[in-house]
Amino acid sequence: VSPDEEGICSGKYFTEAGLVGLLEQAAASFSMAGMYEAVNEVYKVLIPIHEANRDAKKLSTIHGKLQEAFSKIVHQQENNSAQFGKDLVGFCILHSVHGRVTFVPTSLGLTLPSGSCYCLVGFYGERFGEDVLEVIKDSNPVDKCKLDPNKAYIQITYVEPYFDTYEMKDRITYFDKNYNLRRFMYCTPFTLDGRAHGELHEQFKRKTILTTSHAFPYIKTRINVIHKEEIILTPIEVAIEDMQKKTQELAFATHQDPADPKMLQMVLQGSVGTTVNQGPLEVAQVFLSEIPNDPKLFRHHNKLRLCFKDFTKR
Repeated sequence: VSPDEEGICSGKYFTEAGLVGLLEQAAASFSMAGMYEAVNEVYKVLIPIHEANRDAKKLSTIHGKLQEAFSKIVHQQENNSAQFGKDLVGFCILHSVHGRVTFVPTSLGLTLPSGSCYCLVGFYGERFGEDVLEVIKDSNPVDKCKLDPNKAYIQITYVEPYFDTYEMKDRITYFDKNYNLRRFMYCTPFTLDGRAHGELHEQFKRKTILTTSHAFPYIKTRINVIHKEEIILTPIEVAIEDMQKKTQELAFATHQDPADPKMLQMVLQGSVGTTVNQGPLEVAQVFLSEIPNDPKLFRHHNKLRLCFKDFTKR
């Protein structure tokens, strides 16, 4: 469009200087938010403009800020296990049991999920009255017939970001795993007779995967869930997941730089300690002592054997 046509683009931001000013503000805001990878993306747009204008002073400033941003990214990656772990971004799902509202609120920064849960309960307590509000803190399906019609119920469950296997190839860094997220998951253990927990051979798991209408982080702190799917894991599949998790923990503990003997000791005690009730030894005795009769379980049986092979290597 031409700037001369009836005041189109006549605002102060519809100039090169206006664009540069907005992008500089964006870079400063991303830096304050600790989103240093995004700072780099903004400066990728700014650098060609200053290069075209031969503005060495501006380029010098930008490259200084980029060096600072990348130094902080390196620092974050080095301190990933100590400070920037899973709890840095706290996600939880909140929905009314009447099915009208389902969304995932999030708290960015060093706010643990328990803190955001407390805020939500306080918020709805003020709206409905603390004596009327009741919180359902487990993630089991709710039987609406058993609820008091005179009370307001909300169900709160913690979720974590969910990625398909192919996505994990690209989501390597802390930033990749905690930004631009649309899918979340929570797990509910159950047995066929109604109890939540049982023996290894009867322990099932329900994985619920939620897809939101927009990606986090977003301008709004709550986003509607637009799709929900459930995956039921059989006891042997639950055992496979547990073994894979233990193997990953061992791999992480043995490859830490600098090495952390305390972490390694904790992981080893949890993996091979004789006091662990449902540790790898019992998993092997329950699922691998005999070849299963059902041909459908052969693949899982072999997969679990391979998990143990990997585990013993670690």
